[in-house]
This record gives sequence, structure tokens and C-alpha cells, in this order.
Amino acid sequence: MTMAPNTSLRVCRADYANPVHAQALVSLLDAYAQDPMGGAEPLSEFAKVNLIPALAARPQAFSVLAFDDVDGLGGGLPVGFVNCIEGFSTFACQPLVNVHDVAVLPAYRGQRVAEKMLALAEEIARERGACKLTLEVLHGNAGAIKLYHRVGFANYQLDPAMGQAQFLQKWLR
Repeated sequence: MTMAPNTSLRVCRADYANPVHAQALVSLLDAYAQDPMGGAEPLSEFAKVNLIPALAARPQAFSVLAFDDVDGLGGGLPVGFVNCIEGFSTFACQPLVNVHDVAVLPAYRGQRVAEKMLALAEEIARERGACKLTLEVLHGNAGAIKLYHRVGFANYQLDPAMGQAQFLQKWLR
């Protein structure tokens, strides 16, 4: 089923000093954290209180927000976000941007909200001189994988004989 495009959608770079944007990021990240794709656990109170100051303190971080601006007044309901962190490609000797979080509220999925937010994230990454965007996605998140492939992401490999890269983690706390 194809859904009609959301013509009231407004996508913007988040301003961490703007209380509306700050609250939108925290509430959307909390909703994402409670989703099975985000771990199915709410954000800790520590994260809720400290997320925005911590992001604002990192010049390599930026976020994109999507609002359903049904009244056309520039406000609206926050419906999606993308958090990005700049890194560095040693092989290219240039910055890269890791798309760290992508989430859209369930009622707005299938309306290309994430596609529009990723387009702005790519624009910001290009402005920063980044050579590429990176992201990780859960194998079972077929909808997100389809989206990422549609907008130009591909599985990472250097030599096909060596296979595709895997994303691993090691908790330090």
C-alpha cells in the first residue's frame, strides 16, 4: 500500500539551544528507545536530562528533525529525527558522518519522512566536507534496510573475497 505524501512535513536541522527542538529530540529518542528496534526500554532519566547539553557540547554532532506542520505556522508535532556524529576516514583522510539514530513515529512511517531527513543529513555532511555517510541497522529491520538501499547506502566491503563488514560493540560501563 502506497501512502499519500505528507505535504505538511517540515524537516530542519535541530538547534540544540531551541527548547522546542530539545524537547522534540528527547521525546522522540525516548519513543525510539521503547520501540523493539531501539531496545524496548525507555531512556534513563540521566539520558533525558543530559542528552541535549552533551550533544550541544560536541561540535561534531548534529541532528535533523521532522515536524508535521499541519497548521503551516512553523510548529507542529515532532514525528522523526536523525542524530549524526562526525568521524574521520583514515583511508580517505577526510571527515565522514555516522548516521547514529534514525527514527520516525509509527503513524508517520511509509511517508518518506526518514528519506527527507536523510537527504538533509547528507546535505549537512557535504557542507562539512564529509566523504561518506555510514550507519548500522538491525538485520531484522527490513523496512529500514529497504529505505537505506533506496537512498544509496550499500553493505560495506573492501574486497568481496573478504566479505561484508560486521558491526560489533564492547560496553565499557
